[in-house]
Amino acid sequence: MKLEYRKVKNTSHIAEFKTYLHDLTTAPEIKRICEVGGGANPAISLDLIDKYGLEYTLLDISAEELAKAPNGYHKIQTDISSPSLNIDREFDLVFSIMLAEHVPNGLTFHKNVFNILRDGGYAIHVFPTMYALPFIVNQILPDKLSEKILWALSPHRKTDTNKLKFPAYYSWCRGPLNSQINKFENLGYKVEEYVGFFGTPAYFSKIKPLSLLDDWMSSILVKYPQPLITSYAYLLLRKDFSLLN
Repeated sequence: MKLEYRKVKNTSHIAEFKTYLHDLTTAPEIKRICEVGGGANPAISLDLIDKYGLEYTLLDISAEELAKAPNGYHKIQTDISSPSLNIDREFDLVFSIMLAEHVPNGLTFHKNVFNILRDGGYAIHVFPTMYALPFIVNQILPDKLSEKILWALSPHRKTDTNKLKFPAYYSWCRGPLNSQINKFENLGYKVEEYVGFFGTPAYFSKIKPLSLLDDWMSSILVKYPQPLITSYAYLLLRKDFSLLN
């Protein structure tokens, strides 16, 4: 297992994830891909899908969000966290971007992803983690109040209907703790890569003292990592039935 810690610079955690995702998506053994929760904003363009001959599925709980995606994507409206999820196909790769924190039950979510992967298939997710301060606050405060704070820090999200705020639960959203790794292995996943990030600069960019403190703390934590207080993580899993024997 590859285990790393990095410092967030602006939205570097998302940029690094998307670069990694692109490399994985274009690998020869990856043809059937499912993006979970990408309804309004698919991560992979139709041009890339056509170029590599991919079978690409968008899965989202919201018909309204799916309707915002361009025509040309195969779309499935269903709840990935439903205990009764039934999808009659298997994928080489299932991924999500900033979706896992919105799933009420992380165990069911990751079980369902496991069940729609072929044996040896990959799952990759990027998500915010407990116990970074902004996400503790987001979890504690009422949704309407946390929404107002988000809009104050990121005004563009108030008018961008593709980037609205959704309730966050942070179930199974943790850094690379041994307890987390064990959870995934108990489901039948092999943890291939777990990258923890420190820092939440986007939340403090308008408050200079907090921005400087966040930057200073992040630099220290990268040198002396504490997985319990990462701010984001990305996680690469491989379905391995042999782990269940």
